[in-house]
Amino acid sequence: MCPRCSQTDLMILGSTLDAIGNTPLVRLRHTVPDGAAQVLVKLEGGNPTGSYKDRMALAIIEGAERRGVLRPGRRVVEYTGGSTGSSLAFICAVKGYPLTLVSSDAFAAEKLRTMRVFGADLVVVPSDEGRITPDLFVRMRAEVDRIIERDDAFWTDQFNNTDALDGYAVLGQEILEQAAGTTLDVFCAAVGTGGMLVGVGQAIRPKVARIVALEPASSPMLTAGYGGPHRVEGTATGTIPPLLTPNTYDDARAIEESQARQLVKPLARRDGIFAGTSSAVNILGAIQLATELTPAQTVVTVAADTGLKYLSGDLYS
Repeated sequence: MCPRCSQTDLMILGSTLDAIGNTPLVRLRHTVPDGAAQVLVKLEGGNPTGSYKDRMALAIIEGAERRGVLRPGRRVVEYTGGSTGSSLAFICAVKGYPLTLVSSDAFAAEKLRTMRVFGADLVVVPSDEGRITPDLFVRMRAEVDRIIERDDAFWTDQFNNTDALDGYAVLGQEILEQAAGTTLDVFCAAVGTGGMLVGVGQAIRPKVARIVALEPASSPMLTAGYGGPHRVEGTATGTIPPLLTPNTYDDARAIEESQARQLVKPLARRDGIFAGTSSAVNILGAIQLATELTPAQTVVTVAADTGLKYLSGDLYS
């Protein structure tokens, strides 16, 4: 028997949907400076599509099924920066729903290909020289409106759908269970829809003193009140997402994208964490917060996906 496996690890699952969650929580040992707090990272690349968005996509689809608004054969639609689309494509493929996704060439080619592999119809909206801008999301949303009107499609509406919080609350509960016996001082994560920060925050708030929202410094809507172009996929849409109400986090920090990009290779080569850009922002933010605390304290964050989704771009070149 594998010494690292438990009996539950060896169970035969009834569906690939049952493989979502139960991802590892690991301690950074080499990329955190001496004298800083310890940093724990939840490795969400172990989900079926390699992203924490699998949790959200399943919660949204099953929430709609419970309420009866998503009936068999009805088309599903969403606009997405990539990982949400891959996850929805996976869930809809398993459950048998037709799906149309609206995305852009600003996002990783691997993500767009994954959507198509799972059978989704894909509408690609051109970007401004590969940059993620507030206007891009406006144009993507307009495409969704047309699809809803044409096909009577069910819009998952990830920016407003509170079912997403149920999926992310499980992530928070896993963190508490895995870190049992450890005092958790700070949880931090970058904001896209805000669902992960809010859902995890609701689950861990009684046990964590501080929740910090992160964003790219080039699009500092939370910290400075304006958006801007950046290349951190899945974050900073140029608006304050509706799910992110003031009582859901304690403060916000802007993280330099260039520094996060410089971190990805040391993370891989020293701690064995193969990160994408948003994960690097999360981990850099956690390290920066850790340097302000004592070695007896703990910062927790999430590696949202893996670097496998970014190999065709310039992140690892």
